[in-house]
Amino acid sequence: MSGARLVGVILVVGGVLALIYGGFTYTKSSSEADLGPVSIEVSDEETVNIPLWAGVGAVVIGAVALTMGGKR
Repeated sequence: MSGARLVGVILVVGGVLALIYGGFTYTKSSSEADLGPVSIEVSDEETVNIPLWAGVGAVVIGAVALTMGGKR
């Protein structure tokens, strides 16, 4: 498999996942206070939204890379 085809497959899969899920959530922990044996931690849940145009663009560019990657 050539490099262009591999990039195409990765872009198509990533674009489809972006269209299905629309974003992802992760937990960010931070140490707020550390007073001797007592430690206070705060966990914040962050959400990253992936725009619709980015998912569609990744699928289109991946499809072009797949079709053009094998031609010489």
